[in-house]
Amino acid sequence: MEIPVIKMDQLYGEKRSETLSLLHNACAQWGFFWLENHGVNEDLMNKMKGLVNKHYEQDMEKNFYSSEMAKIRGYEKSSSNVDCDWECSFMYHHQPKSNSHNIPKLLRTTVVEYAEEVIKLAEQLAAAMSENLGLDKDYIEKAFSKPSVGIKVAKYPKCSHPELVMGLREHTDAGGIILLLPDELVPGLEFLKDGKWIPVPPTKGNRIFVNLGDQIEVMTNGIYKSICHRVLPNKNGSRLSIATFYNPGADAIICPAPKLTYPSQYRFEDYLNFYSTTKFTDKISRFQTTKEILK
Repeated sequence: MEIPVIKMDQLYGEKRSETLSLLHNACAQWGFFWLENHGVNEDLMNKMKGLVNKHYEQDMEKNFYSSEMAKIRGYEKSSSNVDCDWECSFMYHHQPKSNSHNIPKLLRTTVVEYAEEVIKLAEQLAAAMSENLGLDKDYIEKAFSKPSVGIKVAKYPKCSHPELVMGLREHTDAGGIILLLPDELVPGLEFLKDGKWIPVPPTKGNRIFVNLGDQIEVMTNGIYKSICHRVLPNKNGSRLSIATFYNPGADAIICPAPKLTYPSQYRFEDYLNFYSTTKFTDKISRFQTTKEILK
């Protein structure tokens, strides 16, 4: 199965309708997809990857392999201690309150610039998704109520016994829209689709990989999906992961968009009476009208 590819620049040209349809299918049927021609500065993306790899080699790698977890999980053939992951990472909080003073000095300026660019892309995606659902274009952004944005910078170190550990245990993401700058060479990320784990291959060309979080599934009343995923360790190399989380603000009240919910608490006879005059119309429109006249 080929993971859907969305060319963002085509949202603003002659292929807009076709691209919106592709995006809708990717969100509803897959919950994850590739983005191309997304407008994020490629020099900035390459700089971000290079600086993260440099910081890992200078600092994170040595600290990881000298940790007790690495000694237990990677070099002893034991299947105990399954409640931890073969990764080293740090979190940059961009908004509403930045913690840039706490992240490596090497990355401070670049990570702030990168976050600002990716936020613009996330906002474009949120608007297109809202439009696809028949909502106001700013519905998701407003529902997020001053979105919270953070970047998880991670390396999944080379592992001599990958069969004994997980890079990152299977999970869904709690938040909204996740935009991943992936490794160019080392595989490991997998998503669950139709009961099978689908590998997300490493890629060049500065594609961005997107997946949807739990709050998007709730807000869309299950139309769009939050999908379980995991990371497998690799014995041949260390995998880079730079994931930007475009999430609801901490005080955002999350619920399904009213326009996307089924009508509730009506008498079946009342529905039948309405149905008799609208049988050959669109079902979704009929449900929406039913909510209005029978509430």
